[in-house]
Parts: sequence; C-alpha cells; structure tokens
Amino acid sequence: MPAVALMSDSRPALADSFEEVVRRRETEVLRTAYRIVGNWADAEDIAQEVFLRLHRHGINFANEMALRSWLYRVAVNLCLDRARATRSFEELPELKAEDASAETNLIREQRKRMMMAALGTLPPRERAALVLREIEELSTAEVAAILGSREVTVRTQVAKALDKLRSVLKREKA
Repeated sequence: MPAVALMSDSRPALADSFEEVVRRRETEVLRTAYRIVGNWADAEDIAQEVFLRLHRHGINFANEMALRSWLYRVAVNLCLDRARATRSFEELPELKAEDASAETNLIREQRKRMMMAALGTLPPRERAALVLREIEELSTAEVAAILGSREVTVRTQVAKALDKLRSVLKREKA
C-alpha cells in the first residue's frame, strides 16, 4: 500500500489526496463518534474537526494502518472531551428500511434506542473501549494505542462495560 503524504499547502505526490482520505474514512469516523457521544450533531462536529486537524497538520503516514489509527485516536479524544462536557444522548434518527415490515422496523428502532441509552450510562473511556473493540472490531492492541493505555486495561474496560450493558439492558427488559 502506498504511503499517504498529506500536506496542507500542496497535493500529495505519493498517494491519496486529502479528499480521497475523507471519502474513504468519513463514514467510519462519523459512526464511531456517534456511538461514543450518542448525538448526531456532536458526532458530525467531531468528524469535521478530525478531518480539519488532519488537513491542518499536514501529517504524513507510512501506511493505511497508521492513518486509520491516527483518525481513531483523534476522534476518540475529541469524543471523550465532548462526553466530559455533556452526558446527554438524543433519540436515534429515523432509519427507513424499505423492504422491512413496520413491525420489524419498530423492533429495530426500540433495540437501537435501548442500546444507545445503555451506552450512555457508561463512563466515557469504557464506552470508547467498547465501541472500538466490540462494535468497530479493532484489535485490543489497536484500541490500546488509540486510547493511550495498555491492552490489559482495554480488556478490563471492555469487560466492565459489557457487564454494565447487560445489567442495564436486563433492567430495561423487565
């Protein structure tokens, strides 16, 4: 894979353009931010800030994995900052599935709301570890690098978060 060299003053000579990186990674960054902060408006602001920082700093990356790790690290740090400032979670926007029945869509919506509400009860670092490891399916080593912690800490945070989610979701069902 070619190196990604992003320069704020000029187009990269070796690899992907800034626009190409945004096109390829925007959904991933936005989805991760939403799952951590639980609010689309904040997630969009965070994703925009991630890419502004990428462009502004003109960071060079040796490979796609380094770029991906940097994007996650910046996104998670911004999410944790935002989560410390506010603990509110908004309702999920309506998702339309044309081929699903109204009942199936309603059940899906209820489950998503329950899961987002349950995620909102977790401390920010546990929520970030859980989202990155279990939902985004990053390796424990990648999550540790992104969060600036050790792998054993990530495993502990994910285990605690899963236990808390199970408890919250069990109470919701009752």
